[in-house]
Amino acid sequence: MPLKRPHQHRDASPHLTVNPVFSREPIKVPRFELPGEGMDPDTAYQIVHDELMLDGNARLNLATFVSTWAEPQAQQLMAECAEKNMIDKDEYPQTAEIEARCVHMLADLWNAPDSHAAVGCSTTGSSEAAMLAGLALKRRWQHRRRAEGKSTERPNMVMGINVQICWEKFADYFEVEPRYVPMEGNRFILSAEEAVKLCDENTIGVVAVLGSTFDGAYEPVAEIAAALDGLQERTGIDVPVHVDGASGAMIAPFLDPDLAWDFRLPRVASINTSGHKYGLVMPGVGWALWRDAAALPKDLVFHVNYLGGDMPTFALNFSRPGAQVIAQYYNFLRLGFDGYQVVQQTCRDVATRLAAEIAKIGPFTLITDGSELPVFAFRVSDDITNFTVFDVSAALRERGWLVPAYTFPANRTDLAALRVVIRNGFGHDLGDLFLEDLRRILPRLQAQQQPHRDADDAGSFAHGAETKTAGRPAIPEQVARGAHG
Repeated sequence: MPLKRPHQHRDASPHLTVNPVFSREPIKVPRFELPGEGMDPDTAYQIVHDELMLDGNARLNLATFVSTWAEPQAQQLMAECAEKNMIDKDEYPQTAEIEARCVHMLADLWNAPDSHAAVGCSTTGSSEAAMLAGLALKRRWQHRRRAEGKSTERPNMVMGINVQICWEKFADYFEVEPRYVPMEGNRFILSAEEAVKLCDENTIGVVAVLGSTFDGAYEPVAEIAAALDGLQERTGIDVPVHVDGASGAMIAPFLDPDLAWDFRLPRVASINTSGHKYGLVMPGVGWALWRDAAALPKDLVFHVNYLGGDMPTFALNFSRPGAQVIAQYYNFLRLGFDGYQVVQQTCRDVATRLAAEIAKIGPFTLITDGSELPVFAFRVSDDITNFTVFDVSAALRERGWLVPAYTFPANRTDLAALRVVIRNGFGHDLGDLFLEDLRRILPRLQAQQQPHRDADDAGSFAHGAETKTAGRPAIPEQVARGAHG
């Protein structure tokens, strides 16, 4: 079925009619064609401004992990750097220097063996960072296989079915077989045992997620790494780990310092995070880091003679503003370790308190409680048959709350849940207002004779919790043999 844009679902007028209060005279503006003539800037502003009022309130969006609040000083710096192209490192050398400082700060935060020897770069977000990390894993595997005189056909990557949709895109775009570990029972994340079962000599890497988009849970990175150590001892198969820390890589260092998930584990080759999630920057920046230069194949790094200088670059995007990188550095300076710790602890406190209060409300059962990522998921209890999580989501939206409802993937498609993401700027007061509205809608929902909404009404509101497309058979016979030596 062809993808329809919103305006194609209705008989849209071909023109926008502008209120004469905002212009010198009534005018009509074509919706889908470039206007023949220009207009007063205030009129153009008002047209765009009025249409954007139909968007949801970003501060009440409990679906997105992306930052929706920033200090005025950060916003001012972003405005001052909006015209600076990150790729022009010869023209904007200090912006390039600040990007490098952020890389070294993150390498130190993630316990790289030598934070000054670690390599990395900024990206437009974790999706691009994941692509770069996956490419590095694939290229390293190809180099090793060629050196051994072996085939480089049919590379695969092992991950839980709960990974963000960007990993499915990576596998499709760069021709890597995705081997998904399905959910089973109350296990909603990748386990070490199940990961190793799917590895063979063609496995380029295992992706471990520090903070699942489905429920906020950490995957056991240290256990996965240890199981892969055992696999190598038994079979000689050496499989590196990439940690998708889109959210958790900016939570765990501050709140879970004793948790081993990062470059302290020798098997962890690379880590990505989203600066615009719990890095506290407005949308548009991610980070990809490798433990050392050996983890990033040199043939993936381009040296471009660009505008008078030699510029090493490893990125999928070329031109992009330096504003978000500058905002990341501002946050690092402004908050420091202690400041980030306070912000993230507050988010976790709000999440765990809200989860505990919701657990006390009769119709709901917690899936997670916000004690890892400041994110929790809950479902309608088993004895409730007259409304669904999709009814709850729709009712909350009437009050402006954007709370995603979705079904879990294989093998738990029977489970439907609501997920709440707590970000900086969503404090206890807003949490109390959310609880009041949740309690307010319950009498109406409980009075229903039957559910009014189901998964078909959820649209594409999952924010990373989309169902993955099944790839080739997950556990071919030769994989099972190889995994157990």
